[in-house]
Amino acid sequence: MGSEAEPPTGKCLFCQIHDPDVNELMFEGEEVYVRWDNYPAAKGHAEVVPKRHVESYFELTPSEYAEVYVLIKRAKQRLEDELQPDGYTIGVNEGRAAGRTVDHLHLHLIPRYDGDVEDPRGGIRHVLPGTSPDEWLS
Repeated sequence: MGSEAEPPTGKCLFCQIHDPDVNELMFEGEEVYVRWDNYPAAKGHAEVVPKRHVESYFELTPSEYAEVYVLIKRAKQRLEDELQPDGYTIGVNEGRAAGRTVDHLHLHLIPRYDGDVEDPRGGIRHVLPGTSPDEWLS
């Protein structure tokens, strides 16, 4: 699937923007929205999602890129105000080989807290405890 692909059988989680059973919105813009992750790796884990059904970060339009930038900064400020994390992990699982499980682009904004892992050196190269994909299916 590419940027013009239709969501599979209309059941794409991220295309159901205003369905409160699957998406709890933080806020939304014209082309992008921010939601709370349904299976958070840490308190305050959010996702920045284009409204257009697109799989790849590299397929975003210039205006989508711009709004992703604006909204991830806005989400970060809200997390600062509400949770005061000590850092952030920001990431995209670009492709199935990278761990993507939903074929609609979403950028993770994961607040990090001192002591949330024993040794945080290497950061994104390591997986946080308790984020096994097997646990997401329950």
